[in-house]
Amino acid sequence: MTTTALPSAAHPGQKTAFAVIFAVAFCHLINDVMQYLLAAIYPLLKADYGLDFVQIGLLSFTFQVTASLLQPVIGIYTDKRPLPYSLPVAAACSAVGLIILGLAQDYWLLLVGSAFIGLGSAIFHPESSRVARLASGGRHGLAQSTFQVGGNIGSALGPILAAFVVLPRGQASVAWFAIISIVGMAVLSWVGRWYAAHLRDASKRPPANTALPFDKRTTVIALLVLVMLTLSKHTYMAGLGNYFTFYTMDKFGVDVQMSQLLLFVFLGASALGAFIGGPIGDRFGAKFVIWFSILGAVPFALVLPYADFTWTVVLVLVIGVVLSSAFSAIVVFAQELMPGRIGMIAGIFFGFAFGMAGIAAALLGALADSHGLDFVFRVTSYLPLFGLLTVFLPEMKRRG
Repeated sequence: MTTTALPSAAHPGQKTAFAVIFAVAFCHLINDVMQYLLAAIYPLLKADYGLDFVQIGLLSFTFQVTASLLQPVIGIYTDKRPLPYSLPVAAACSAVGLIILGLAQDYWLLLVGSAFIGLGSAIFHPESSRVARLASGGRHGLAQSTFQVGGNIGSALGPILAAFVVLPRGQASVAWFAIISIVGMAVLSWVGRWYAAHLRDASKRPPANTALPFDKRTTVIALLVLVMLTLSKHTYMAGLGNYFTFYTMDKFGVDVQMSQLLLFVFLGASALGAFIGGPIGDRFGAKFVIWFSILGAVPFALVLPYADFTWTVVLVLVIGVVLSSAFSAIVVFAQELMPGRIGMIAGIFFGFAFGMAGIAAALLGALADSHGLDFVFRVTSYLPLFGLLTVFLPEMKRRG
């Protein structure tokens, strides 16, 4: 396998700007509360609108594809022309989406609301991921995992908010959460000012080295492997995130509120795993984390479809921690492969891969309608085996 030395990405003397990292992580939390609130209220929408699993999957498809199509485009554009003040615009789009979802009376309006939340996500991720890296002071894994864990916590809070706010009060209560997006707009306006000042300061220094650390063939193969790893991981996570509530209700007879709490266990474990992965990657290397995370989840994923209620709770907790630790490592690895293309990388891995997972969620919905949820969970349990592709990733060596 190929080995090379990577230039340092941090400017000499640059300190980690924790306030900025925590701010974008907090707004990532808000962003992902908004998008996972949609998934968390699927049982309510299914009952109120008489939706089948294909229509549930299409809601995910609309959100994911909106974000998927736009994120790489926005990321590539902002690599050349950064847009610091686009961040509060992203929060505004999410607020509009929530209001539409809360007030919608027709299925097509639910799709429109999903699209607006997807648009907010498409604008938010490339620039906020760039801000996290710029503020890292060279601690890229820590910054990326902190940023990512904000999103995972938001994903975990979505079902809890649905269980204790939306389900008791109905669909209209979704619109109340637009207030949280307004808070995000205020925080992101401050982040935008920091970002703009950072860009002005950076313009006075020599431009960073953006030469590829590997030859083109190695880089392309490595990026394809990382995309495949992300796609398999997020398809599996989408299967759990979108259908775990229905699975536990059908298989174990729990009520809707309890199913949301069980989903919270999985998503909360995912938040913990996302945070752990970054610092471990800084110390032992991103490739080590990728090997451990994706392959480490294999035995637990294979057992899950055959477990009883107690072991199901235990297994989804372990799967959430182990599998989610890979994502920040994958993003950091890709950023090192393509220096100077932070927005493009964010667009690919937060956008394209998530969008493909949304398409997969729609297909899994069709499969659930035709063959049942048990069959879906058995089929998807083999997806972590894609972790074997990690063998094709090059070895990263840093100088010093």
